Amino acid sequence: MNDQTSKKVITRFAPSPTGHLHIGGARTAIFCWLMARHFGGKFLLRIEDTDIERSRQEYTESILSSMRWLKLDWDDEPVFQRGRFYIYDKNIERLLESGHAYWCACSPEEVETMRERARAAGEKPRYDGRCRNLHLGPGPGRVVRLAAPMAGRIEFTDMAKGRLSFDASELDDMVLRRADGAPTYNFSVVVDDIAMNVSHVLRGDDHVNNTPRQILIYRALGADLPVFGHVPMILGPDRQKLSKRHGAKAVIEYEKDGLLPEALVNYLVRLGWSQGDKEIFSREELVAAFNGKNLSGSPAAFDPEKLLWVNARHLREAKPEDILPLLLPFLEEAGAPMRDRTLLLGAISLFQPRARTLKDLAEQMRTLLIAADELHYDGEILALLGTEGCGHLVCLGGKIDELPDFCPETLHQCLRAYVEERGVKFKAVGQAMRIALLGSVNGPDLAGAMAILGKDEVRNRLDRTLAQFSAATNHI
Repeated sequence: MNDQTSKKVITRFAPSPTGHLHIGGARTAIFCWLMARHFGGKFLLRIEDTDIERSRQEYTESILSSMRWLKLDWDDEPVFQRGRFYIYDKNIERLLESGHAYWCACSPEEVETMRERARAAGEKPRYDGRCRNLHLGPGPGRVVRLAAPMAGRIEFTDMAKGRLSFDASELDDMVLRRADGAPTYNFSVVVDDIAMNVSHVLRGDDHVNNTPRQILIYRALGADLPVFGHVPMILGPDRQKLSKRHGAKAVIEYEKDGLLPEALVNYLVRLGWSQGDKEIFSREELVAAFNGKNLSGSPAAFDPEKLLWVNARHLREAKPEDILPLLLPFLEEAGAPMRDRTLLLGAISLFQPRARTLKDLAEQMRTLLIAADELHYDGEILALLGTEGCGHLVCLGGKIDELPDFCPETLHQCLRAYVEERGVKFKAVGQAMRIALLGSVNGPDLAGAMAILGKDEVRNRLDRTLAQFSAATNHI
């Protein structure tokens, strides 16, 4: 691989706004961003919107929003290809004047006939170059083609795949500008990468076959080649092409599901890049380590459960004050009332070790944030409480009333003393208290939850549970 530090590293991400940003595109963007940040270079964004029929402004906005959510900040203003046709036209004129391109009058039907004839002869289907030396000019239905070399090899060293070589004789004179005046993909990509001084092109390996064609355009334009890197596509767990049936979603959906951007970045980087056995990386660690090496040449399998595991790890290690602004919309969605910042931060600390997503965290916290009269106790939960559990609630309620303060340490001591005094297992007492306070047999640290609720709210929940148990028992 070329010396990465021999010139300023400039990478680019170039999505087409024909859909939301998917995880394959997101991984490409992450790789490009990390490499630019590692070398102190530039990360550029280009929107390839020349497909007027399929490109949508809503998708452009969605892609930009997803990039911001992933915290993949770009340098300079985004470049939009739709406004650069005059630049492509100037480069077409350059190639025509230098003899590296020519006008072709062959219709699509004629070209297809040439290809069918080649297939029948056992040859590679291609345009036969019949207009190459006719010195035609522009005209209705005419395209501009590259005068490609007839022989030789096109070679380059790929950052992921190593040395690659292609036979030039298998590449025909590709179209550079269509009959309607629009540039082809390969031509506009090269012109823009040259204009943007892109030094490293990282993309999916579905573009490998485009690269030798693009190299020919670089050479025709007299430009230096960038360093290419083609990372294998992400596959499903069954090693088939990744799709929604494998649990893959657009980035915007992962945001709505309550994943942390740091977790999704971490997980996608590890799908195609290795750094020993380390699995969990902070963003700073990724920037420090990602230098364009150790890219895998083999496809990686997407695992939704592993992604959730990575997210849970990041959620567990995050600071509550960093989680809170991301959590607020999920609390609102869960129907949790807004409380003061101190209480919310305390609740986050209490529940975050048990949650896998922000949505999960919000739903768990809701039980602590709502008022006692909104807490629901279903019949099965009350049955688990039982008469013995109610007895514990009555006795503990009395002891709680006598406590000098309501801090977690005092509450721990109170619960411990009660268990020892009664000679019972804490599990039985803890289950009864969690049912009363949270409406569930599972939950976070009990003393911590009681401290956040406060003495009055704990007392209200104990009384309400006892009243509902009594009503249910009398009804039976």
